[in-house]
Amino acid sequence: MFVFLSKLLPLLIYPLGVACLLLIVALVWKRAWRPLVVMALLVLWIGSSRYVAYALVRSLETRYPALDGAPTADAIVVLGGGTRSGDPPRPMPEVNEAGDRLFYAARLYQDGAAEVVLVTGGSIEWMQPEGIPPEANDMSLLMQLLGVPDEALWLEVESRNTYENALYSREMLAAEGLDDILLVTSAMHMPRSVPLFEAQGLRVTAAPTDFLVSDAEWQHLWRGGFSATLINLLPNVEYLTYTTRCLKEYIGIVVYGMRGWL
Repeated sequence: MFVFLSKLLPLLIYPLGVACLLLIVALVWKRAWRPLVVMALLVLWIGSSRYVAYALVRSLETRYPALDGAPTADAIVVLGGGTRSGDPPRPMPEVNEAGDRLFYAARLYQDGAAEVVLVTGGSIEWMQPEGIPPEANDMSLLMQLLGVPDEALWLEVESRNTYENALYSREMLAAEGLDDILLVTSAMHMPRSVPLFEAQGLRVTAAPTDFLVSDAEWQHLWRGGFSATLINLLPNVEYLTYTTRCLKEYIGIVVYGMRGWL
């Protein structure tokens, strides 16, 4: 039930969900339709502003800086969320926007950071077509194409969220006496992921990747002239997505903290 509610309820809190709820109420509550419609418009406009989206992204991505040097660990743990399944017409599993985590993990392995790469990601039956394998299977295939040998790959296929990523990964690592990991996931996801893995008793070195906003992009955002400022203020669905992803992380941090998982 928790997994279902964790997928459902945030949809009503994200900007698009809030705007839809306001519009529905406006249809029912005729007297207040005008302010409700204005509120829905403002929610969408603010949420899809580049300034708002970038500020939220930076508030998460700057908490764990990129690795400096070449640290080593017992294992590299790669979180799921970076692939699309290989069901037709796709000829094979594919990477999505967060697929950088696979490339970065492969590079760390090839640089000698660890001898084990643990890919973690299961499946949620009611959210996927029947017969789709756990995400860790797809991650493993792609990691092999990136030069990580099969014998170095460990697959954790039961987890359905980040908490379970940490729980089941720790169980696999503990069975082999390992507790020192390089954690690879998107930079935005790292503030929620690191405390979860540390709460499981693991020693964690954050290895963030998939940074959505670079230092140069952040600095340039505030130096544009009139034309750039106007474009940045206008609604953009890409930045609405960024805002939504950030809210997902903050909601996750709060809820996981309330459950005592952090």
